[in-house]
Amino acid sequence: MTVDTIKNGIVIDHITAGLGMKIYALLKLDELDCSVAFIKNAPSKLMGKKDIIKIDADIEVNTDILGYIDPDITVNIIKDGNIVEKKRIALPEKLENVITCKNPRCITTTEQELPQIFKLTDKENRVYRCIYCESKAK
Repeated sequence: MTVDTIKNGIVIDHITAGLGMKIYALLKLDELDCSVAFIKNAPSKLMGKKDIIKIDADIEVNTDILGYIDPDITVNIIKDGNIVEKKRIALPEKLENVITCKNPRCITTTEQELPQIFKLTDKENRVYRCIYCESKAK
């Protein structure tokens, strides 16, 4: 399979195989008016297999979403066909409006204008809790 190189844009690489579609949906890449290539189960020496997303536009991506889904992702910034920056993503300390609280008694279910905010409470186990009701993110 051949996927053309991009001139200016972003390559989201080292996505754990199977998580690429979740990232595609959360970043709302289907709403972009540019070429987006999604490669599933690409061979990888390091990971065995991985997913890759190539975006043929210079856009801002929400690194909190990327870090929440898969903190081992790398984001390559491409200019004139060359990688000019390689960003390593980490678990974000706080998530705002990325996920929603599932607790029906949480204030965010009745006060819908409140932002959905979760704090990282257990880095090792990747546990996030709602700042309002302390419910664990699912």
